[in-house]
Amino acid sequence: MTLHNPDRAAHTAIVGGGIIGLAIAWEVSRRGHRVTLIDPAPASGATRAAAGMLAPVSELHYQEESLLDLTLPSARAYQQFTIELEAASGVGTGYQRTQTLIAGIDPADRQALTDLRSVQVGLGLKVEELTTRQARRLEPLLGPQLTSAFLVPEDHQVDPRAMAAALQAALAQQPTARTVPVPATALVHDDAADRTAVTGVLLEDGERIDADEVVLANGLGTANIAGLPAGLRLPLRPVYGDILRLRVPEHLRPLITSTVRGLVHGSPIYVVPRQEGTVVIGATQRENGSAGLSAGGVYELLRDAQTLIPAVAELELLEALCRPRPGTPDNAPLLGRCRNPDGSEVRGLVIASGFFRHGVLLAPITARLCTDLISQNVPEVDIERFRPDRFNDPGHVPETSRYDTSRHNNSPDEVRTAI
Repeated sequence: MTLHNPDRAAHTAIVGGGIIGLAIAWEVSRRGHRVTLIDPAPASGATRAAAGMLAPVSELHYQEESLLDLTLPSARAYQQFTIELEAASGVGTGYQRTQTLIAGIDPADRQALTDLRSVQVGLGLKVEELTTRQARRLEPLLGPQLTSAFLVPEDHQVDPRAMAAALQAALAQQPTARTVPVPATALVHDDAADRTAVTGVLLEDGERIDADEVVLANGLGTANIAGLPAGLRLPLRPVYGDILRLRVPEHLRPLITSTVRGLVHGSPIYVVPRQEGTVVIGATQRENGSAGLSAGGVYELLRDAQTLIPAVAELELLEALCRPRPGTPDNAPLLGRCRNPDGSEVRGLVIASGFFRHGVLLAPITARLCTDLISQNVPEVDIERFRPDRFNDPGHVPETSRYDTSRHNNSPDEVRTAI
């Protein structure tokens, strides 16, 4: 959208330059608002480690069905979103409409995947059961221990690093957008005593940025911003995960043409092919406070990936990363506006945080929803259940996943991301 009078445009300050913050900044700017993105190192956190699976079907967890209200429309929006982004930025996003193949290794894996498919199909989702012969026709390098396979044709992928670069390039071409490489420390209010309206952001260097709207999209840092609305409780927790990137030698290309997700003796694993001849393997999941790369986690990822696809043993290990993802008690995002203690809405503040394993998938829909709120439009999706202040209610009972992804001999603090 072309801005005809920048001096009169509303100003939005966005704290956080991960995939969510960048997508919001681009969407807000192209709808005609002035934008200030505040982040000292955009796209260097969870976005840098993310595998980029756009998988509302294969990443469905028990008792998290409400997330489909966000994940399905966001997945459907991705193709057009990336077409427009690539046209605006001149940078590829790595979006691919590759399907997802889910595989089980032992009889217990087969039963778990079959049970999950029953839930998925019951919700109207498309999951096709395959014979092992059919699975090997699709992916000839699958291992000999395969006992079951399912095809999810509408779960695709994007390259989060490429997409973040495209978003940054598109923002750089917007004359009404700028990036400030200084951390934000506090919200500014028109009345510091009651905090009923947010009017800007205070930076670490003392600069104050006045804004008509402030969006907090800085993941785990959201709860640490000073000056949050009175009584607001944001129970964000770090969920650490190890993830690997490997190069496929020429004689093995393509290693796989689909995203391959599997259960290997109860442990989830995924292998995501990239266009440039690499694959991403992940991911461990732990909440024991350990931010370092886990040697045991890396070993288990490689071991289980080789069980699923034996040729993984011949790949070149390029990178091993660990990053925290921001989780909430019900594993749903904190999305929308907040209420004051008297029930009125806090003006000038939108929160978009706590996306856990769905940050990349939910970027397009979150960008549109936040921009709708800022533009005083009715959001296209009812986000009442995702309000960031829902945990202020002492009667709120979080939905929790019944799908146990822990290893049979593992500490409950370290589990794998579920299928």
